[in-house]
Amino acid sequence: MLKILTASADCYITNKIIQNGFRATDGNTGRAGTLDLFKLYDESTIVSESNPTELSRILVKFDLEPLRALTSSVLDFTNMNVKFNMTDVYGGQTVPTNFTVSVLPLSRSFDEGFGRDLVEFQDLDTANWITSSYVTSVDAWAITGSGAIGTLNDDSIDAIDFGDLGDGIVRLESTQLFRSGEENLLVDVSTVVSATLAGQIPDCGFRVTFSGSQETDTKTRFVKRFISRHSVNATKVPRLIVRFDDSIQDDRENFYFNLSGSLFLNNYSRGIPANIVSGSALEAIEGDDCMLLTLASGTFTQSYDVSQHSLGTNYVSGVYSTAFAIPSNNANLVEWIKASGSAEFLEIWGSLDGTVAYLSSSLTISPIVPMASNRSQRRLEVSITNCRSSYEKWEKTRFRVYAFDYDEADEYTASKVPIEAKSIMFKDMHYRIRDFNSGQLATEFDTTYDSTKMSTDSNGMYFDFYMDSLPPGRAYQVEVFIRDRGVDQIITDVGAKFRVNA
Repeated sequence: MLKILTASADCYITNKIIQNGFRATDGNTGRAGTLDLFKLYDESTIVSESNPTELSRILVKFDLEPLRALTSSVLDFTNMNVKFNMTDVYGGQTVPTNFTVSVLPLSRSFDEGFGRDLVEFQDLDTANWITSSYVTSVDAWAITGSGAIGTLNDDSIDAIDFGDLGDGIVRLESTQLFRSGEENLLVDVSTVVSATLAGQIPDCGFRVTFSGSQETDTKTRFVKRFISRHSVNATKVPRLIVRFDDSIQDDRENFYFNLSGSLFLNNYSRGIPANIVSGSALEAIEGDDCMLLTLASGTFTQSYDVSQHSLGTNYVSGVYSTAFAIPSNNANLVEWIKASGSAEFLEIWGSLDGTVAYLSSSLTISPIVPMASNRSQRRLEVSITNCRSSYEKWEKTRFRVYAFDYDEADEYTASKVPIEAKSIMFKDMHYRIRDFNSGQLATEFDTTYDSTKMSTDSNGMYFDFYMDSLPPGRAYQVEVFIRDRGVDQIITDVGAKFRVNA
């Protein structure tokens, strides 16, 4: 699953010298449209200072509550990938080159403020170079400019560079080299966000600065600009891009002999996923090896352990699964397979003692048929069958996907009676979202962490999407990627165009 969080607060703080007279250390930029990162060495004059250095540092905060809401169900926060992204603003200004940006978790919270003045920095508010926040009294940075860096749980620090998260000391800093100076920021902050969700790191946001000696050397670096959360372009505000694989691959519709496959059982209580209950005490069936799946066909009978489906350490309510393979040379099946080409099994999901059946169904298993020729690329039509014209920002939507191969259409067109054409099932199929008007990609195909991988069940393929991952008030379209028969295909017209309401 893919989840995108946009910044809930951002600003930059500075000690810039104004009109060669004083430092604007109490200026606030909380409502600015850009986040400026710069260093000026000996560019201004000020009384009692020789070769003065002027700096800025960027502060960004994200509301992690949408992730916390998922940690007890589909999100294993110990096994997710999280990228921190900020978009470059290039308006023809001179930019520094060959510099490194450092991203550290803050240990002290900050107030965004309402400042807009980026010329003389006369809007007074927190956060600024001196103070970080105000509740009942002013909270000052331990060292001005959020400059106190130390180890997790140290007293009187502003940002954290190392910490013991349970398996020894780890580095919490993320860095990125900017060669041309026009690149976007994209750094991995998975460890920091995971530890924050676990309550090990304070949930205060990030500090973005030049790295190490680049803040203290004798070189001017002016100016690297990023889009802030207050920009009119909502598609490019600071983001956390959270990726995790929660796809379910149910092989019920394409189960083969000699090949391991998975089967899933889903249970609902009044439309809500819920564990099966059993016995006079109505005890929940949950955990590992909590039931049995029995397959029977002729003289063949075999049982397999079934567990509640889990994502990392989280068990998924109402979902059970098992995986197994049946050899085609089984003595009780071989003659049947030769005669019919496949075998149909009675499928019983039941209690461990075999006295209660929770579901009785059937499963057809087919042989894998080798071919002398190299099968060509399919001519596919893919469509999303349940796309609405608009969605609310708070909705989580399940899109159903249907795939049809024109080269296999003869078996349907030759029939004299209506036949329901079943969707082709793909094990490696992904989605992405494109802004319909601008053409820009709102999300990418993710074949590395499989956060955009589609799930399969007895009804076909599907994927779940959180609409709050998209800027509202815009129109979008879905595109799909399919890897099949050694060939990659991208299909852009799947009949899925929708708007996210503001």
